[in-house]
Amino acid sequence: MNNKLMIATALLGCVGVTACDTGFQLAQQVKTQSMENKSADENVNLVNLLDQLFEESLTLNPISRVFVGDFSANDAFVDSLTDDYLKRRHDLNTRYLALANGIDRAKLSSARQISYDILLRDLNRSLQGETFPEHFMPFTQFTSLMSSMAQLGSGQSAQPFNNATNYFEFATRLEGYAAWFDSAKVRLALGVENKVVLPRVLALRILPQLKAQIVDNIKDSIFYQPLKSFPESVTVEQQQQIIKRYQDLISEKLIPAYQGLYDFINKEYLPHTRTTAGYFGLPNGLAWYQFKANGHTTTDMAVADIHQLGLKEVKRILSEMDLVRQQVKFKGDLKLFFTHLSTQPQYYFEQDQQLIDGYTALKSRIDKVLPQFFDVTPKTPYVVKPVEAYRQRSAAGASYAPGSPDGTRPGTFYINTYNLKAQPKWGMMTLSLHEAAPGHHFQLTIQQELDDLPKAQRFGGSTAFIEGWALYSEYLGLEMGLFNDPYQLFGKLADEMLRAMRLVVDTGLHAKGWSREQAIQYMLDNSTMAQSDVESEVERYMALPGQALSYKIGQLKIIELRQRAEQALGSDFNIKAFHNQILLDGSLPLTVLERKIDAWIKNGGH
Repeated sequence: MNNKLMIATALLGCVGVTACDTGFQLAQQVKTQSMENKSADENVNLVNLLDQLFEESLTLNPISRVFVGDFSANDAFVDSLTDDYLKRRHDLNTRYLALANGIDRAKLSSARQISYDILLRDLNRSLQGETFPEHFMPFTQFTSLMSSMAQLGSGQSAQPFNNATNYFEFATRLEGYAAWFDSAKVRLALGVENKVVLPRVLALRILPQLKAQIVDNIKDSIFYQPLKSFPESVTVEQQQQIIKRYQDLISEKLIPAYQGLYDFINKEYLPHTRTTAGYFGLPNGLAWYQFKANGHTTTDMAVADIHQLGLKEVKRILSEMDLVRQQVKFKGDLKLFFTHLSTQPQYYFEQDQQLIDGYTALKSRIDKVLPQFFDVTPKTPYVVKPVEAYRQRSAAGASYAPGSPDGTRPGTFYINTYNLKAQPKWGMMTLSLHEAAPGHHFQLTIQQELDDLPKAQRFGGSTAFIEGWALYSEYLGLEMGLFNDPYQLFGKLADEMLRAMRLVVDTGLHAKGWSREQAIQYMLDNSTMAQSDVESEVERYMALPGQALSYKIGQLKIIELRQRAEQALGSDFNIKAFHNQILLDGSLPLTVLERKIDAWIKNGGH
């Protein structure tokens, strides 16, 4: 997915691993070690356990270290597609589940009980996920190691290029990455044998992404970009060594690796891709999709119920959109109003920089009202930037990337300027609230800055919580007085409509056998979205089954909990205190969040 979900989310939530029997002997060894290392304080035991698991997970996934501000293994690369890796990951989860079961939950503080519940849920789901062959589809057009490594290699992401050592370290990491392409081809081929393959349209989308890295001039490679401006600390002699190393690496290993995978997908894989759009067309696909839906929403909701909820929400939002149409005295029905807002030039910018400047101005306006609703805010600021050219075509319309944990690199609110007709002026306020403040920037950055949390909570994340909070932030904009312009209010409803349609379309694709074209038409019929944006959205749902459900499910739960608190506490309800309760334990599964808020209400909102 995009950078909204932090890299460490996967550390405790590994899925799709081939099961390996560690056996009774391993469990006994773990139990013995646990008893030897026990403290009298069960809270200390749990935090130690979480920290050990976090460290071992980083060792298994070393690229993740840079995203949590740990630069101790900048040269390391672990191939996550090998059988050895899959067994090591299984053993890690099995071993720590045994250790976790040795913790007495009743002896934990309320804060650490939350940590414990998250740990058990994640470990159990990781092992349950081994039922499904995720590794046969190791990437999509929307999420891939190729995209992540390009971002790191550009010098504009978390990978440091501050001295000569950093350059040589990343070159070593690139050596491992170049070898990974062979593993990718092996897994794709096994997917063909087992009929676990991507939809044809998604495979086709990957080809231009690979092609972009097959350059004639080495200096045009994304991996060469950090060499165009060296830090002052790098001597001329070191620069020459680095340039030679990267030129050889790019020309002799990386470009051939990209070319090899391109040829494999184009010639050998494409003929075997499927015509179906969703997991409905995969072996055991319905069970696999239900598992993913439960994982992303952190609920036990049946996908059939989610589909019906989506239909209900779409109907409600359409009626509220029509009220806006009447308010602005538009002559014509709602469909014509959609067309008007989607086609008239006054609703769109003509230049990329105008769009970026517009969001920068909104940032200042929103910042002025935030203190009325929050007494805890991020220490790290955020900046507004356009999406890099090399990933514009497949990137979302907007996204947020957290800054560095130490605050030295700000968070980034990315705006995709690829198609300005997909970026209406009337949609800007709600998008800024969602992606930046008080949405993703607040939640993800505050979480990183909570030094008293176990690292797994600081850097992990639940999709339903993260996206639910961001959509709740749009809802909060009403109380902030930021939607007094009816067109901006329509923009909020349009974004809410997108999330409601996702409940219908995601479940339609993966549980009801909808085609890509059927999903696209449904979204066009019920929104103002541009054709290109709708196509990108539908293909995103095809690539990330269940993820899009989390937004609306999460938002509705947070609103429900707030209304419950307001009703129970009456005049004692404090909006800032409620927001602290939501934000100050990190990203929680919705079931865990509900228990926490219920306990807070029982304690009188204290």
